[in-house]
Amino acid sequence: MAYNLKDVFYLSTTATIDSGTANGGSAQLDLSAYIDPIARGRTKGTGLAIYKVHWHVMDDDKSAPIDDAEAGVFSFGLQAGAGLGDVATGGFSIGDDFYSASNALTVSTGQFYGPRSQIANASTTATMFPNVTLNPSIEVPYVVVRDNVCMTYQVAENMTSDTLLSCRLECAQITLDQATLNQLLRTQTV
Repeated sequence: MAYNLKDVFYLSTTATIDSGTANGGSAQLDLSAYIDPIARGRTKGTGLAIYKVHWHVMDDDKSAPIDDAEAGVFSFGLQAGAGLGDVATGGFSIGDDFYSASNALTVSTGQFYGPRSQIANASTTATMFPNVTLNPSIEVPYVVVRDNVCMTYQVAENMTSDTLLSCRLECAQITLDQATLNQLLRTQTV
């Protein structure tokens, strides 16, 4: 399960958060080509180790930076095996603990606060970076054994402009012994 140049590769996805629209949406990554949760004879099952998740937020207008007038606020995350598919903004509402660190399906999560949403308090330092609160690590990756991961978002305050949310995963295929595979299959159940 070593993190090295030979084995690690990137996967990525992007979703458009429509301005003026509440509730959530998602973009699904199909992982079926990288995962085989069935051990056959001498071959072991394989999973996808996610070592790092990089998040990016930008304006949808020619990939411009977020405007300082943006007042929108949203939570975002990456969930293993959620199976939500590609859902446009407003397509569903996220459950209470969906972005919680106690949710076994959560690979990475955070929040974004548009600059205009932060200036009500004069002592608040505005930032335009996604505030990532949970991420896997090189030492302890999140190992996915389901055939998909979903990048999701939940709008708390409507975005002023259409916004692109994207993530890039640093990952590698790894072999798993049967006991580890069984444990991961049990914990990655929706």
